[in-house]
Amino acid sequence: MLKRFPPKFATPAELADHQLSGLQWTVRHAWDNSPFYRNALEAAGVTPEDITSMDDLRRLPFTTNQDLAAGYPFALRAAPFSDIVRVHASSGTTGKRKVLCYTQKDLDDWQTMFARCYELAGLTREDRVQIAVGYGLWTAGIGFQLACEKFGAMAVPVGPGNLEIQIGFLQDLQSTVFCCTASMGLLLAEEVHRLGVKNSLNLKKIIMGAERSSSAMLGIMHEFLGVEEIYDIPGLTEVYGPGTGLSCSHDNGIHYWADYYILEVLNPETLVPVAPGEVGEMVYTTLRKEGAPLIRYRSRDLTRLLEGECPCGCPFPRHDRILGRSDDVIIFRGVNIYPGQVDEVLTRIPGIGSEYQVVLDHGEDGRDYMLITVERSRNGEAVSDGQVIKAIVSGIKRTLLVSCTVELVDYGTLPRSEKKTKRFFDRRRF
Repeated sequence: MLKRFPPKFATPAELADHQLSGLQWTVRHAWDNSPFYRNALEAAGVTPEDITSMDDLRRLPFTTNQDLAAGYPFALRAAPFSDIVRVHASSGTTGKRKVLCYTQKDLDDWQTMFARCYELAGLTREDRVQIAVGYGLWTAGIGFQLACEKFGAMAVPVGPGNLEIQIGFLQDLQSTVFCCTASMGLLLAEEVHRLGVKNSLNLKKIIMGAERSSSAMLGIMHEFLGVEEIYDIPGLTEVYGPGTGLSCSHDNGIHYWADYYILEVLNPETLVPVAPGEVGEMVYTTLRKEGAPLIRYRSRDLTRLLEGECPCGCPFPRHDRILGRSDDVIIFRGVNIYPGQVDEVLTRIPGIGSEYQVVLDHGEDGRDYMLITVERSRNGEAVSDGQVIKAIVSGIKRTLLVSCTVELVDYGTLPRSEKKTKRFFDRRRF
């Protein structure tokens, strides 16, 4: 396993040594080359010489997306402009995009990490990889493509959207791997089914990211596209881009590339580590990133660390799929709710489809109300509407500690998107 893009460690002890060395290098590099980090470290009373063990990680200050906005455009730059060969950007919270700088080494490291994803997914150089994600300032398209070329498979860089073109290339080029968002994968599957062209495809695997996917969505993709395996790939622009890990064929969480970054999972309010299996915010520290290193960067993404070895044999540690964002919290009747919690409840309910919408609004009596609209199962499973509604209401009450109203609609009624499907709508006015 992972023979072409192997880990930089053989044992947990070697990984710990590798991470400590990388942490020391990163703090020194940031101290010497980044005014932002130099000021932040001095304010925290920490110098590079103070980092002598992994326990010292907790002494380091946090970095946030507000820091990137305040220092726009080159807030975290820690390399001379003569060494910066590319920038990427993602959306910002204050109207300004988050701009990240890359040296050639950063790009090489990113391609190696991403190529490792392709290897873990079992691709070969005979595969034809159709890339249906965005290009440009976003890291997705070029990340998928350059890593595919480094891996040695055939890249088919179609870009996002346009189902007619996507299906045409799947048929004509006999692409074996499709890279997309979960919403795009669902749209493609439903269109292939509508046209009745599944048997003309040679699709074997889907690699998708950028949003959560439900078991119902995965089931539709497996059935309508005839794919054998579907993989979840995480990543964010601040940490290179997509390709920072991958789910394996056993679907036991995401193996993340701990030889390129340290992942902490912290309580978003107290900022102390949560126990393995508990949900917390993902905080990143890169180990050898030159252009824009990260020191305890608060991503706002929520997940949980998973203990134990994976049956697939991959030696890398694991975290769960992304469960939501800590800054997406919605206060409903005095309860903090993350949209991902609703998705987790619905995933366990039989007799429903892949799409749903949650609307929060004020009632005529002035109270807040939650309406969850859910599609019935496409196959019309032998579960009555009453049973489905009861299961959803009790699941929401048990998990979120709030009451809701449920409406069932026919399969295919709710809108789909080629990008990320919006499913949560807060229409309350305060």
